[in-house]
Amino acid sequence: MDIDVGAHLKAVRQMYGLSQRELAKRSGVTNGLISLIEQNRVSPSVSSLKKVLDGIPMALSDFFTFDPAGRPQVFFAQDELTDIGSGAVALRLVGSRLAKRSMSILHERYGAHADTGTEMLTHNGEEGGVVVRGRIELTVGGESRVLGPGDAYYFNSTMPHRFRNPAREECEIVSASSPPTF
Repeated sequence: MDIDVGAHLKAVRQMYGLSQRELAKRSGVTNGLISLIEQNRVSPSVSSLKKVLDGIPMALSDFFTFDPAGRPQVFFAQDELTDIGSGAVALRLVGSRLAKRSMSILHERYGAHADTGTEMLTHNGEEGGVVVRGRIELTVGGESRVLGPGDAYYFNSTMPHRFRNPAREECEIVSASSPPTF
């Protein structure tokens, strides 16, 4: 599939509400270069295009899969959720291909006695969720609690935390974190 890099860059830039001058400033290039690329008067190298896209920010892979004529996807079937978990922990990410997400939404499933590992997790931001079915032991800082259906949590993710299913039945959670961790 051939792509019109100039038209594509212009559509992406406009989608993010950036002028050529603002994108150039953010990217550390001249606005003349942005103009020349958009007019297809120069064909940027991969490294030059990456430098320009870093000003948005957008990954090269996202740039080449972006559909400027399409509308952002709003609804997601179960099979469109990307599983980023491993083993007995399924973490299915909603909207993994959406550009510039400001949060991660997960449909989490923990098999019997599954956990996120022995090491405590930490990352910037906040996260929260609601247990839909089963039980989960959540440890945040030095405090642990077993949560059941309808119970919820919300905490600063810089605090060390860990999830563990203490039961024989699967646990299901719907959660969100911001900024996106996945």
